[in-house]
Amino acid sequence: MAYPRVASLKTFEQFTSRLSELAIEIPCDHPDHPTTNGLAASAQIDGQAIGNRFCILPMEGWDGTKEGKPTELTERRWKQFGQSGAKLIWGGEAIAVRQDGRANPNQLLIHESNLTSIGHLRDLLVQEHLERFDTADDLLIGLQLTHSGRFARPNSKTLPEPMIAHRNPVLDRRLGIQDNGPLLSDDDLKRLVDDFVAAAARAYRAGFSFVDIKHCHGYLGHELLSGVDRTGLYGGSFYNRTRFLREIVEGIRAATPGLKIAVRVSIYDFLPYHPGEDAIGVPEPDGDVSLAFGADRTGVAVDLQDAAKLMDLFEELEIRLVCTTAGSPYYNPHIQRPATFPPSDGYQPPEDPLVGVARQINATAELKTQYPGLFFVGSGYSYLQDWLPHVAEAVVRTGMADSIGLGRMVLSYPNLPADVLEGRGMVRKKICRTFSDCTTAPRHGMVSGCYPLDPFYKSLPEFEELRALKKKG
Repeated sequence: MAYPRVASLKTFEQFTSRLSELAIEIPCDHPDHPTTNGLAASAQIDGQAIGNRFCILPMEGWDGTKEGKPTELTERRWKQFGQSGAKLIWGGEAIAVRQDGRANPNQLLIHESNLTSIGHLRDLLVQEHLERFDTADDLLIGLQLTHSGRFARPNSKTLPEPMIAHRNPVLDRRLGIQDNGPLLSDDDLKRLVDDFVAAAARAYRAGFSFVDIKHCHGYLGHELLSGVDRTGLYGGSFYNRTRFLREIVEGIRAATPGLKIAVRVSIYDFLPYHPGEDAIGVPEPDGDVSLAFGADRTGVAVDLQDAAKLMDLFEELEIRLVCTTAGSPYYNPHIQRPATFPPSDGYQPPEDPLVGVARQINATAELKTQYPGLFFVGSGYSYLQDWLPHVAEAVVRTGMADSIGLGRMVLSYPNLPADVLEGRGMVRKKICRTFSDCTTAPRHGMVSGCYPLDPFYKSLPEFEELRALKKKG
């Protein structure tokens, strides 16, 4: 089924009328309303100023070296983050804490021999920001630490080397994991806790102000949250399923007390989806609802009881920085990254992508109401396209979130925050139209970037390779 494209909703009346047709609520200020009152406001986190309410979300560029060091492509992206105008950099990059946790053989890896080059990324970002905006005193930069777990591909772009925390029959089948395949043991996870703690200490030495302990998108931290049928210290009860996070936080606080801790988390998940006969996504019929953290009993709707328990834990652990997202790009991308055009290994959206945007915005708002002391960064805004600034302003101004996270949008339009905050409006030819090439490319072993709209990536040989791939369909 085809849905009206956001780009076709050119007037406020057309956009809000479409929201009414869908019976969904997305706050949106009229274009005549200033878009800088809320978005330009500063914030404070534990004594650190954050100069505005735009945030750059962490991404994987597939463009590091085999050793896990940045390349010129990585540096180019980080320079653009510095020029963007956003004052909160949530990692900028998902960085693996050890070799077997890399999502691809070109993912950045944080260890002693790579530390100088990873610190250099931060230095480049700060330098660019200073040159463009004169001060970096109100710039907060963190690093996302991850282990890809089930979706690890550390040595080959095409060969999975999954490390799983519990059985998930649907996902096991997709990855060719046998029923008797090995699970990470409690001792394995204890060693991994130590690896996260050591990586956090390295990030602090490299100059980063906080680390994000990644708990989203089906990777290891997120998978542990749904390990209801796992036995031992790290499964079963909610206390055990969050033991991994608690031990990492305890270790970081002991080893690196000056480092802030953040968590990006999928606050809800749905059953895995697959293409139906008409290529539209449908939930797997044998999916186990109990393994979808934050889903209701149907497996295709939200229940925030799990997320609320997690927010209680964050308050107990004195974690104030929380970035909300949903689901996984591997098995239900329509709830995580609403898009008109799916990646090559995806499915056609089973709902108007605006529904997915509204779901994320309103779930985050509900948690913000319950936990006003936490600083919430929302996700899922890129699909709003031309309407992004007007929705973002309304969300921040009304207290539904504290900061607006941008991911794929800054690949096509890296200086969007500056343009909006400085009153220039958006440049339409730079706006991400969710073609999903930034996902399709790495799915086929190429570097990630905006091939349709960034002239730099359009000039690469991968552009023609990607075009040929899409024609084959």
